[in-house]
Amino acid sequence: MHARSRNYVSESEVYKLESVPLDFGDYHPLKPITVTESKTKKMSRKGSTSSTSSSSSSSMMDPLSSVLDGTDPLSLFAAAADPVTTTSTMDSTRKKRDKDDSSAVGSDFEPWSSKRSEILARYTTTEKLSINLYMGSEKGKAATPGSAVSEKVRTRLEELDDLEEGSQKELLNLTQQDYMNRIEELNQSLKDAWSSDQKVKALKIVIQCSKLLSDTTVIQFYPSKFVLITDILDTFGKLVYERILSMCMDNRASLPDNFSPESVNDTAKETCLNWFFKIASIRELIPRLYVEAAILKCNKFLSKMGISECLPRLTSMIRGIGDPLVAVYARAYLCRVGMEVAPQLKESLNKNFFDFLLTFKQIHGDTVQNQLVAQCVEIPLYLTLYSPAIDWILQCIAYRAPEDYINCAEVWVEYTCRHFTKREVNTVLADVIKHMTPDRAFEDAYPQLQSIIQKVITYIHDFSLLFSVEKFLPFLDMFQKECVRVEVCKCIMEAFIKHQQESTKDPVILNALLHICKTMHDSVNALTLEDEKRMLAALINGFIKMVSFGRDFEQQLSFYVEARSMFCNLEPVLVQLIHSVNQLAMETRKVMKGNHSRKTAAFVRACVAFCFITIPSLSSIFARLNLYLHSGQVALANQCLSQADAFFKAAVSLVPEVPKMINIDGKMRPSDSFLLEFLCNFFSTLLVVPDHPEQGVLFLVRGLLNVIQDYTWEDNSDDKIRIYTNVLHLLSAMTQETYIYHVDKVDSNDTLYGGDSKFLAEINKLCETVIAQILDHLKTLGKEETLKRQSQLALYFFNTILAHGDLRNNKLNQLSVNLWNLAQKHGFADTKTMVKTLEYIKRRSKQPEMSHFTDLALRLPLQSRT
Repeated sequence: MHARSRNYVSESEVYKLESVPLDFGDYHPLKPITVTESKTKKMSRKGSTSSTSSSSSSSMMDPLSSVLDGTDPLSLFAAAADPVTTTSTMDSTRKKRDKDDSSAVGSDFEPWSSKRSEILARYTTTEKLSINLYMGSEKGKAATPGSAVSEKVRTRLEELDDLEEGSQKELLNLTQQDYMNRIEELNQSLKDAWSSDQKVKALKIVIQCSKLLSDTTVIQFYPSKFVLITDILDTFGKLVYERILSMCMDNRASLPDNFSPESVNDTAKETCLNWFFKIASIRELIPRLYVEAAILKCNKFLSKMGISECLPRLTSMIRGIGDPLVAVYARAYLCRVGMEVAPQLKESLNKNFFDFLLTFKQIHGDTVQNQLVAQCVEIPLYLTLYSPAIDWILQCIAYRAPEDYINCAEVWVEYTCRHFTKREVNTVLADVIKHMTPDRAFEDAYPQLQSIIQKVITYIHDFSLLFSVEKFLPFLDMFQKECVRVEVCKCIMEAFIKHQQESTKDPVILNALLHICKTMHDSVNALTLEDEKRMLAALINGFIKMVSFGRDFEQQLSFYVEARSMFCNLEPVLVQLIHSVNQLAMETRKVMKGNHSRKTAAFVRACVAFCFITIPSLSSIFARLNLYLHSGQVALANQCLSQADAFFKAAVSLVPEVPKMINIDGKMRPSDSFLLEFLCNFFSTLLVVPDHPEQGVLFLVRGLLNVIQDYTWEDNSDDKIRIYTNVLHLLSAMTQETYIYHVDKVDSNDTLYGGDSKFLAEINKLCETVIAQILDHLKTLGKEETLKRQSQLALYFFNTILAHGDLRNNKLNQLSVNLWNLAQKHGFADTKTMVKTLEYIKRRSKQPEMSHFTDLALRLPLQSRT
């Protein structure tokens, strides 16, 4: 074959596409598409006309609704946290047992009295305190028994007005001890008033004391103040209850502890109602709440359901208290009296605590912050004031609660992750481990443990922070069942790939994720499905891509070597590692701008060696072929010529092993098209590969041609001839004085041989051999059933000669005419294609040095199908 001489620069200028200016206007390919919907509305009224309105679907979206998705975040949190709403059904046997067990408080419940002295000793102050004392009034004497109903009502209203309008005396500048003494005096005054039958005066004292619980001017003393005031409330509640109980006796013995309201006489009931009516008329919320809670037990005289109806109402009333510290202690007091009279009513206790959780953010509001600034109290100190109240509420909730620890912990973890730091998260995880490790209890709680992990990674996206949580990895160790452990590891890796925005070299992250990826890898066995393998490999590859040591290339390579040893059973991971190492070699080349030092040259050779010894471990033959080619190109770009030759030789020797059928996505398909694609890419690379001085001229091309010749092709396939045709393209390019492309700092054969005549003669011999193979194959297609294939191949070969051959050569010119006629001989040629090809030849004939195309066009007739 006589190849025509090419000037690639001038050809590029002639045949490049004409640039046409485009006016996009408002259009941009990345701009979101707005669909406009036109609707025609027909009016029913006479004389009306139809109107057309257009609306954009994208403009109707409410940004607030899209964020909240139609839901209230507080409601969502309450629904997720409240066991009453999240648990739709409950085991009836366990419910009955819980009711029986919690019907009374036993000796295993730590009483409030044991905490009293500790609180008083801990929460002290040196600041001056103030207190308002009630000064007696004669308005509060009880009405005579014989009064009419209207008189009783009038008297009651007067007494109630006097509750808050009676004379008061404010004592200022009291020390803590003075304050405690005054409170004790009030307690004694209460008892004295009661014993002297001054019930209204006693009530006034209790109301005035309750008002003191709304005062937080000396905030660090508030827990102790709560203890002192509630002592008075307890005394009052006991006096009222005993008074009503005594009225039930008549001439009988005292009522039993479990008496029913039916056994209470009308006088006692009326007196009891009178107390509740008086308390309900108290104007201020806090005294009304506390005083009613103090006599909560008295509901037993009125109704069996009185307490169970009253507790939820009082719980809701606390929501009206604006100060979060005052509110939490009110909840603590309600839990305290609730545990004394109805410990089985846990719903109200739980609701109290969840209300506290939902309002906890008030601590960071302006009101509280301004108060703390005014009193020079820091947030850490302020938060300790909540401890006694929260401790008591939790004790009440937890007392004889079910064996459902893990379900509670599952909810608590979400709250902790949302609102607290890693220290608190670590505490919760440690507590779960403590509870679930004995007797391998974790084996029965895998779903809840998985949910805990999911919630942790949902709210903690900083994986350096996550893996620094001391108990996180020990928590993972509780997943002893392999299938569950792998699922948890997959969740962690998915979260890492989703949320990790930047590459990392953090040793804490790397060590933890290597351990997690190793767990996933080691779960692969002969029974693992291919889809599962692909998923695991994709997660591990996502991790590998996120690891970067910056300019420390040697550390990066060491990481890849370690990863290869850890993940050797997942082929896609090995493929990713080979690509990553090749990329590392190219980054080194970029940093050195192609001029390697002795150190960097040795480093890229180490990268090349990594790839060369890893590729043979792959089972997919096309993966090996493509990686040999790709790695050879990287070696060539880094001037590792002998290593590049080794890659290309390995690829040539592997071609005969390509099977006829390969598995593609679970289906067996012919491999011819894949082999053809690989070889075409290989030919493009071989153009710039310089000959080895000891291997002879074009040794790689010759070796590849021998392999192609010996390969067993399908009888009905023409891929072999198409490959030979592409070889002619390569050989034509090799005869050019300057090749169309080069590798920087690598001398190709155009430089090595400099157009030497012996080199060109060798190329011509190869061309003749290849052309002979093509013509022999065309002859074998002369049978009737293969004439269409013959026509198509003849035209394909004709176009190759037209593009790459020097048609001034008579033999080549005549061969092209013969191929043209053969393509049309039996009527299988496409007439439009033939016409366009001939028009192209005529246009080319008008170009400089292409006049011989004129004679060629005259020798190419167009034959009709008939």
